[in-house]
Amino acid sequence: MAEDVLAKIDEKVKQSKVLLYMKGNPSAPQCGFSAHTVEILQSYGVPFDTVDVLADPAVRDGIKRYSNWPTIPQVYINGKFVGGCDIVHELHERGDLAPMLKETPGK
Repeated sequence: MAEDVLAKIDEKVKQSKVLLYMKGNPSAPQCGFSAHTVEILQSYGVPFDTVDVLADPAVRDGIKRYSNWPTIPQVYINGKFVGGCDIVHELHERGDLAPMLKETPGK
């Protein structure tokens, strides 16, 4: 069962240009870190997909195993793990997030 969840996560990560695993959804985030990450991504006007980890406990646990990262939210760009809220915030503040998002091919 756990391997099925990891395979599902891997497929979603690889098919999405920009993907955010978060608590809640962009219109109703369920934690401040998820809300802040959504705000940052939305500020670039780049489309991004989301997965609500609260909807499926197996995905909530699985994404932490998949990335070897203990917290949520988690951002993936072009199939690569970028980081959580703090890292995304830091990349945004330094101006390093914009080029990463611009490298995403059209959806």
